[in-house]
Amino acid sequence: MATETSKDELLQLIKRFSAYLTIKMSNLFSFNTLDSRSVGAFAGLAVAIVFTWRLLRSNSGPHRRQPKPQAPTTSSSVVTTQPNAVSVPSMGVCSSSEDLGVQNVVDEFFQPVKPTLAQIVRQKLSEGRKVTCRLFEVVLEESSPEELQVVSQATVRSSVLEVLLEITRYCDLYLMERVLDDESEQKILAALENAGVFTSGGLVKDKVLFCSTETGRSSFVRQLEPDWHIDTNPEVLFQLARFIKYQLHVSPTRIERTAANVFSSPSLEQFFGCI
Repeated sequence: MATETSKDELLQLIKRFSAYLTIKMSNLFSFNTLDSRSVGAFAGLAVAIVFTWRLLRSNSGPHRRQPKPQAPTTSSSVVTTQPNAVSVPSMGVCSSSEDLGVQNVVDEFFQPVKPTLAQIVRQKLSEGRKVTCRLFEVVLEESSPEELQVVSQATVRSSVLEVLLEITRYCDLYLMERVLDDESEQKILAALENAGVFTSGGLVKDKVLFCSTETGRSSFVRQLEPDWHIDTNPEVLFQLARFIKYQLHVSPTRIERTAANVFSSPSLEQFFGCI
């Protein structure tokens, strides 16, 4: 009976492990191309399979037969008693202990693996390598050129900084905005520099573009031909929908999709699941 129970438990472990392998393989091949981290994860998974198989094999192998304990001998002159004799554990207890060890090893591999921010950015951008993005309300706290004129300095949103830096490492990113004067341009450049965008990421000042009208921003985007454009103005997004492969509409209120290639999110960082 104990042998049948052990076999059933092993069968259940193998079934669970097979289901885990299916999910793991689908996650590994969800990207269009495998990067070095995915290859490393696949190699580690292969080692885990071999290790677990060896444990299962050793567990299901034949056990040595325990020698039958002999009855104590007595003599006519001396009688020996052993009140504190140590009992030998039964095979059922050993088998259960080994099964528990295998169970713990397999359960460790069932723990969900959280993807890195770099993997999330690549997956969300569908491997797009060129991105254009407006600044107001997406990267900056300020919402308009008029508001920027009355403040002493521009402010980069702290919650978006990590995502922005990761995009600059992976993509060819261009930031753009409509401003009213040269002083506003300097405020924006100073804010980006103080936030470390030009030093920690792959962005340079020449890729921060300024214009005086919303139409000018649309012209920048069409000339650059990005894979993604990120904006808050629905009119600009509507005009570009025919020319740009993907667009992200950043808006605090939920809106209906204006086109199949236009996505929406309350913020850039929420689109990448960072909040």
